[in-house]
Amino acid sequence: MVVERLIGAAASLRDDVVPLGKKLVSEGRIDICYNPLMYAWDVHEEYLRRMGGLGARTVMLGMNPGPHGMGQMGIPFAATSVVRELLGISGINVGQPETPDDRRSVIGLDYPKEEVSGTRLWGLLQKQYGDAAAIASRVFLVNHCPLMLFSGPRASNITPDKVGGETARDLLQRCDEHLVEVVEILGAGRVIGVGKFAESRAKAAFSDRAVEVAGCWHPSPASPLANRNEGADWRENVRTVLP
Repeated sequence: MVVERLIGAAASLRDDVVPLGKKLVSEGRIDICYNPLMYAWDVHEEYLRRMGGLGARTVMLGMNPGPHGMGQMGIPFAATSVVRELLGISGINVGQPETPDDRRSVIGLDYPKEEVSGTRLWGLLQKQYGDAAAIASRVFLVNHCPLMLFSGPRASNITPDKVGGETARDLLQRCDEHLVEVVEILGAGRVIGVGKFAESRAKAAFSDRAVEVAGCWHPSPASPLANRNEGADWRENVRTVLP
């Protein structure tokens, strides 16, 4: 029942953000919008079936898909080796975005480049708890916004906090609603925002609810905090908030 409700919530979010993403492009706020929940839906659904109903009462919240991670495979903080070896997901076809761009090709589960944020976060969870089932009994990973946004001559990755205007606010509001729905479905009492943006969205979403919100540093290799002391400080920071 929990899994089916999570799938239903994700499918609703998938469909609801389509017109908002198109509107961001038509308004000139961004140049390209990909929706991994559309073209990688089968992989995402398998992720929900494997990881969504095993008792987690803590939600770890990311910001939005990375071009080397969820943008390829439809799984939050995905990395090719993690998806295949830890989560045990393989052999599922990934389609193409509605308006693909050659500068941001989608390969799917065989994507050759590892997503560093994904290997760091899932790797830490594996060391902390064990196999995928053990992880899913403690924490459930989800991204706040499912859309991947690009702009500029190099199709640079644009995070949702860098997009202004009413449409972007509507998008984030819809994503807040999905987060609340996920927490209610799981019966979770705690949300850990991975990075300041995710933490701020969670605090706004649960400002009037009895849900604890904590935060940890983002594992991005672009973050000095994540790289400090060869990642040891980041690992300790995350461990202090894990259940």
